[in-house]
Amino acid sequence: MGFSLSGTHIVFFIAAVIVAGAVSGIFTAVTLNISKSLKEKCERLRDKLDIDFEIINDPESIPLSGGYYLFYVKNIGDKKLETTNDTFQVFIDGNILSREDYYFSSNYTLQADVVTLYISSTEISSGNHKLKLVGPRGVYHEFDFEV
Repeated sequence: MGFSLSGTHIVFFIAAVIVAGAVSGIFTAVTLNISKSLKEKCERLRDKLDIDFEIINDPESIPLSGGYYLFYVKNIGDKKLETTNDTFQVFIDGNILSREDYYFSSNYTLQADVVTLYISSTEISSGNHKLKLVGPRGVYHEFDFEV
């Protein structure tokens, strides 16, 4: 004895429900994965936007003290900014300085505070120059100046 027509319909209905449930599960998993990835990317972007700084020197009058040129870096971001040779790289006219040729007056600066960047005077000759200061998360600022 075989299945009747209604028995066959029930088998096909159950199979269709199982397939629909599997497809729904896959779509849910993919949607959750995209959502998680987007959330992580937004958090990284928020962190990057929270980190910002500005060099506030007079470009025509860079102070010199004890064999170092002094550059004033103001934290204009929304977070405490770690200012060390590990978190910042300094470029003069496109050339990266070694960590021994610069240092900061403090290891961190709070929002709206200013920290002093000391750059060895042996690294900067007289004339026009471009300072590029690259901070955490690749945030950078360029500053044209004359000594």
